[in-house]
Amino acid sequence: MHYVWAGALALIFSVSAALAEPVKYVLDAANSVVSYEVGFGQDKITGRMPIKSADVTLDFQRNANSNVAVVLNAAGASSSFPFAEQALKGPKVLATGQFPDLVFRSSAFRIGTTTAEVDGQVTIRGVTRPIRLSAQVFRQQGTDPGDLSKMSVHISGAVNRSDFGATGWSDMVSDRVVIQIVARLNRAG
Repeated sequence: MHYVWAGALALIFSVSAALAEPVKYVLDAANSVVSYEVGFGQDKITGRMPIKSADVTLDFQRNANSNVAVVLNAAGASSSFPFAEQALKGPKVLATGQFPDLVFRSSAFRIGTTTAEVDGQVTIRGVTRPIRLSAQVFRQQGTDPGDLSKMSVHISGAVNRSDFGATGWSDMVSDRVVIQIVARLNRAG
């Protein structure tokens, strides 16, 4: 889910063709947020999931040289409802005792003029499925035009939890889980 950065980062490619080599970025985890939302009857359950690690390399000239891999700490997830948080981590949903991490790995980038799409594979509960994420990339406030050393990436996507065997409480909780990510990236080195 936080594999999601791949999509947003792809948009950076359209910002500058001046850089000839792949650029490695480091995630500013303290200022990055991965959140989720799922229907619960007439209400919504919202929550966050900590980022365990992120490996981001972008090539501003050749999409094929870009790579994003993100690991989320599912066992550290929080929820707007205490009962929902316990259920989320339990054996009928994420089964974090057996599968403590969620993983995303990018496979392809498609860049538009203001947005990007990133295809990849997400692994939840040990099940891997394809996912497509949408992204927007911005220079962080206070940086000069053309300065790509500090980026903000807004990523969105959705998964059906049943595709991963996370079917607990399907009579009360929606199948579709919406993911929103705000990632802050700093050029490595």
